[in-house]
Amino acid sequence: MAILVDPPRWPAHGTVWAHLVSDTSLVELHAFARSNGVPRRAFDLDHYDVPAERIDDLVEAGAERVEGRVLLSRLRGSGLRVRGADRADETARRRRAELAGRWAALVDEPPPGWAELGEELIARWSEPHRRYHDLVHLHDVLRHLDDLGDDGEEVTRSVRLAAWFHDAVYDGVPGVDEEASAMLAEDRLRTVGVPAAEVTEVSRLVRLTAGHSPGPDDPAGAALCDADLAILAAAPARYRIYGSAVRAEYAHVPDADFRRGRAAVLADLLGHDRLFTTAAGFRRWEQRARENIAAELGALQS
Repeated sequence: MAILVDPPRWPAHGTVWAHLVSDTSLVELHAFARSNGVPRRAFDLDHYDVPAERIDDLVEAGAERVEGRVLLSRLRGSGLRVRGADRADETARRRRAELAGRWAALVDEPPPGWAELGEELIARWSEPHRRYHDLVHLHDVLRHLDDLGDDGEEVTRSVRLAAWFHDAVYDGVPGVDEEASAMLAEDRLRTVGVPAAEVTEVSRLVRLTAGHSPGPDDPAGAALCDADLAILAAAPARYRIYGSAVRAEYAHVPDADFRRGRAAVLADLLGHDRLFTTAAGFRRWEQRARENIAAELGALQS
């Protein structure tokens, strides 16, 4: 039983990265990562990506340095290796499983119909016409809420429920989709016995995502809107995937019209004093989001 780390050889984000694995179990790997401050978002199916500057600390904590071929051989021998050909399917399977677990964790004692409602929402977010507003986006928003909560922002159950419902109805009609999603939340949450005041708050938050303009005294709205917009601060490669997915959702719009409309949206975003309202969101995402938006806007205008 061992935690293994190979030499750092993969450059990205201004550093060089190595792989951290277990040759026995993912439980052991996650426990080691957690106890040594390696964030869960660095986990990629069968390994953690760790920057070169962390390797000495991880070895001191008990990880074993090995060559890359040795790490791969022992990972395969453990049965934990996820082959390249299987990674997309395995990623999707684990995402759905994690989302089901997150939904279940929102209540201490699931009322009748709670699990079925979670299944309905996952099915809605899996609709085939979605390209950006899909399960990946839902998963991202919930993880971004985790990040904000870890940084001290208030993230209530109402905020998390609103994240589940905020694009549960998606037909590509801004404003109309948010209203329909809010009405769905009102209907379904009442049915499973969520208190009336919380249902009202969830539907308010869902409607707020139509404009992403929370008031100064609305920490719940600020957290949800910041988490929803955090994709704007993605790494450049991921941001390009996001842009392509948005374009795919508007495939029915002629290219020239889409470019004009998208450019107008981006210019409006850059005109805001702040894209992110929470202190943690501003610190985490503001600068990189502005860089991404400016680069995309320049490409559209050229």
